[in-house]
Amino acid sequence: MNINDLSEKELKEVQEFLESNPKSHFMQSIEWTRVKPEWKSEFLIVRNKKSNKITGCMSVLIRKIPGIGRNMMYAPRGFTCDPHDKETLLELTNQVKELSKKYKAFIFKMDPDISNADAEFKIYMQSIGYKFTKITPKAIRRMQPRIIERITLTGKTEETLLKSFNEKHRYNVRLATRKGVTLREGTREDLPIFYDIMKTTEARNNFYVRPLSYFESIWDSMGPEHVRLILAEYEGKAISAVFPIKYGNKVWYLYGGSSNNHRNLMPNYLLQFEMMKWGLETNCDIYDFRGVTGIISPDHPQRGIYIFKKGFNGDIIELVGELTIVFNPFVNWAFDICESLYKAFAKLKNKGRLKKRRELDNQTKEQ
Repeated sequence: MNINDLSEKELKEVQEFLESNPKSHFMQSIEWTRVKPEWKSEFLIVRNKKSNKITGCMSVLIRKIPGIGRNMMYAPRGFTCDPHDKETLLELTNQVKELSKKYKAFIFKMDPDISNADAEFKIYMQSIGYKFTKITPKAIRRMQPRIIERITLTGKTEETLLKSFNEKHRYNVRLATRKGVTLREGTREDLPIFYDIMKTTEARNNFYVRPLSYFESIWDSMGPEHVRLILAEYEGKAISAVFPIKYGNKVWYLYGGSSNNHRNLMPNYLLQFEMMKWGLETNCDIYDFRGVTGIISPDHPQRGIYIFKKGFNGDIIELVGELTIVFNPFVNWAFDICESLYKAFAKLKNKGRLKKRRELDNQTKEQ
C-alpha cells in the first residue's frame, strides 16, 4: 500500500514497530522514501492473524528503467522483521509477487541486513524462490556494502568506548582537542560548507559525490530527529565534517569528508568519537561505519580507509548480499547489458570531470 493511505493511528503503529525492531534500518524507514522522489514507493505490512499486531514491514521502491520500459523493484536493506519468522517472510514475499503484477516488474532485489553466517536464513529464502547474487566485482558495485564494520555501544560509557580503540586512535582523538580543533553542530544553512568539503574529498580520493540537493533532501526528510551535521573547525574555519544518521537502535556514519588543510590535526578521529557519543546519548546499541573493503593488501587503493576504520576496533561483518526474484528473464538480461554500458560510460565521464576539477584547482593555486 502507499504510505499516504495509512490512517494517523496506523502510521503511528508502523513508526513504532520500525523504530523498536532490532532489525530497524534507516533505509527501510518511511522518511527515507521521501529522499528518493524519483522512485515510487509501496509499503508492505504483515500482521499476526490472531493478535493483529505487526510482525513485519518492508519498504519497496519502484522505478521504470529508461530504454527498458519495465519496472524494477528494490527494497534497500530488505525487510524489518525477525529473520527466522518464516511465516512473516513468506507473506512479505507473496506480497512482493503481487506487487510485481501491479507494476509489471521484471525483477525484485533486496540486500538485507543479515549475516552471511546465518545458514538457516539462507536455506529458507532459497526455498521460497530467492536467488543469491554471486560475489563478483560487478555484483559488489551494484549492492549496498556487503562487508561492514560495527561497534557495539550497549553497556559502554564514553570512557570505556575510548579505551576500546587502539592506542594510536585514542591518541589522535585527544590530539585533535589539544591542538585546538573544535566541534560545532551545523544547521541546514551549513550544508553548502559540508558539500564543499565533500567535493574536495571527491577530487582527492576519486569517488562520486551526489549533488547538494540530495543532502538537502535527506535533511528535510529525516531531520531534525534522525540526522546531524557536525563540523570540525580550526581557527574558525571548517576543516572536516560528517553527516550521520540515527534510526531505531543504530547510528550510521553516512557521509563524511575533510579539506586538504590541517589534516595533521586529526579532526576525523574526533568526529568519529562524537558520532559514537551521539549513539550513547540516545541509548543506541550499534554504531555502524557502513562499508569496509575487507581487503588489507598494502597496494590496495582503499587501504588507508580500512586502517582508519579498523583502528576503532569494531566487528567486521559479512552480510548475505543481494537476493533477487526474476519475473521476466529476457528483460532482466537486457537490463544487465544496458546497465553495464551505462556504468562504463559514467565511469569515463566521472574521470573526465575529476580531471577537469583538478586542473581548475591547480590553476587557482598558481594564481
